Amino acid sequence: MTSPALIDQWQEALAPQTPKDILRFAHEQFDNIVISFSGAEDVVLIDLAKKVSKHVQVFTLDTGRLHADTYRFIDQVRKHYNLDLDILSPDQAKLEALVRTKGLFSFYEDDHKECCGVRKVDSLKRKLQTVDAWITGQRKDQSPSTRASVATVELDTVFGSPDKPLVKFNPLANWTSQQVWEYIRMFDVPFNPLHERGFISIGCEPCTRPVLPGQHEREGRWWWEEATQKECGLHST
Repeated sequence: MTSPALIDQWQEALAPQTPKDILRFAHEQFDNIVISFSGAEDVVLIDLAKKVSKHVQVFTLDTGRLHADTYRFIDQVRKHYNLDLDILSPDQAKLEALVRTKGLFSFYEDDHKECCGVRKVDSLKRKLQTVDAWITGQRKDQSPSTRASVATVELDTVFGSPDKPLVKFNPLANWTSQQVWEYIRMFDVPFNPLHERGFISIGCEPCTRPVLPGQHEREGRWWWEEATQKECGLHST
C-alpha cells in the first residue's frame, strides 16, 4: 500500500525531474492510472505520455455546459491521439433535480460549488474510485491563492481514503504558462481555439469569459466571486 513516507520520497526525487520523466515514472509505478483532460496543459500531458507509455488512459468531464468549440476540441484530441477517451456525464437524476428546483443559472445567485458538484465533482468521484492514481495539469502559477503549493506527487486526501489510497501526479507543477505554450507550438499540439479569442482558463460557457491584458488567467473563471474561491472542487474540498 502506498504510504505517506513513500510519497515524500517520490516527491523529493521527482520535484527536479522533467514532466516527461515524471510521467514515465508514474506509468511504471501504476498500471491503473489515468490522465484528466480538459485544457491546454492536459493535452501536453497526453502528448508526453504517449512518448513514454503504450497504455495511456484519458478521461474528460462533459458538464453539459461547455462551449461548442470545447466539444469540437475534445473530439479533435480524441482523433489526433487515437484515444479511447472516457467522456463522463453528470448523474441525470441529480442534474434534473438541481435544474428543476434552482434553474439553469443558480450559480450567479449563490455560488458555483453546488452546480460544479453535480456537473463535475460527482463524475470525477465515480471515475477515481476505479483507479489507483491520476495525473493532472495543475501548475503552481495558475492561481497564486489556491495552487501555489501544488506538489509534483501527493496522496490525494480529497478523493482517496486510508482504505483505498489514491496517488495524484502533477507533472507540470513547476512549469509556467509560457513553457506550456512553447511546447504546444514546438510539437504542434492541438489546442482549444477559444485561446485565440482571449480565453486562457476555460470552463463551462456561462462561467468563463476572456481576460483583459494584465489579468491573471483564473480571473476569467467565476468572475463574480472572490479570487480565493476560484476552484470547482476537482482539486480541493
